[in-house]
Amino acid sequence: MSEVIQTPLLERYQRLAEISRDLASTLELDGLLKRIVQAAADLSQAEAASILLYDEDKQQLYFESATNLEEPLMRGLIVPVEGSIAGWVVTHRQPIIIADTQKDPRHFGNIAKATKVTTTSMLGVPLVAKDKVIGTLEAINKQVGQFTEDDQNVLMALAAQAAVAIENARLFQQSDLIAELVHELRTPLASLNTAAHLLLRSDIPEEHRIRVIQIIHNETDRLTEMTSAFLDLARLESGRTQFQVQVFDLYPLLEECANMMRGKAVENSLRLELEVERDLPRLKADRDKIKQVILNLLSNGIKYNRPGGEIAIRASFELDRFIIVVSDTGLGIHASDLEHLFEKFYRVQSTEQVASGTGLGLAICKRIVEAHGGKIRAASELGTGTTFTISLPAK
Repeated sequence: MSEVIQTPLLERYQRLAEISRDLASTLELDGLLKRIVQAAADLSQAEAASILLYDEDKQQLYFESATNLEEPLMRGLIVPVEGSIAGWVVTHRQPIIIADTQKDPRHFGNIAKATKVTTTSMLGVPLVAKDKVIGTLEAINKQVGQFTEDDQNVLMALAAQAAVAIENARLFQQSDLIAELVHELRTPLASLNTAAHLLLRSDIPEEHRIRVIQIIHNETDRLTEMTSAFLDLARLESGRTQFQVQVFDLYPLLEECANMMRGKAVENSLRLELEVERDLPRLKADRDKIKQVILNLLSNGIKYNRPGGEIAIRASFELDRFIIVVSDTGLGIHASDLEHLFEKFYRVQSTEQVASGTGLGLAICKRIVEAHGGKIRAASELGTGTTFTISLPAK
């Protein structure tokens, strides 16, 4: 083990000034949180550091970022306000130094179990922005000796800058999402307004009236789907989605997804094939979230296919990773569209006349896969079809 050299206090404050300028210029929340926890660990000379954000409406803390975050699915882990050191910091709005957390009754051990890191000592400070507590910043396990008042003062100064930066990033993210949603709502609302205007006319033929009523029904469904997907994406982007991790067999899950979508495929004169090895290792993940991703990809494969076409699900285990492939023989996607495919509200113009969508499904899929430490990519050729490949680590 290399020797840890104590950094002089003045040098730490100079480093803090540099970090503060960096934080003030960052509006991407995930990147910002990672910079804050790394800075906290460096400035306090701790083994690790973490941020827990406070949900005032639900009165609970949730684990958001850490330097030792080996397990991506830990993000969103709930920490009780009552019965935790972080909860005490939030409630009292005061910093705290604990020399031996194992002897403190407020110590919440579930995070240590998830990170596989034993917490021996801790320094916790509140994150306060505009007189509102938004969470706690914690430094864990002093590398040499015990946490001191100097460590506490430096971390308090960092927390003051960090809290403002987090709030600014949240507001930017929220306003950006809302602006996109409002823009996307205009089209279905315009259709509904036109349909309502037509129905008010007394001279509209019955055949047209039925057609207009069908438009209203379709656009209402589209609005419902869009708002539900938007809320799902907003929770994923803010880190408030709770992942229910379990160990399960992949084949039964993929078989279940295929059976759920086979009827829809048959309705569209399509074949749905399942080509999956039955003896794959067990996967550790949120089963429902992985199911949501597969169903979304299958739904797209059906919507943007052609009569007599095929959708196939394949899965294998290669080099400590699960590889899940969903392919179709549909219309295909132009190369210029592929690079934007996973962006929020992005829709391929050439497929708009074939089937409508929210433009959020693939963005949600990407977030879920990445939350599992995995990757998703698309390959396509016009007139031939599209293939989505998911790679998940074997954890």
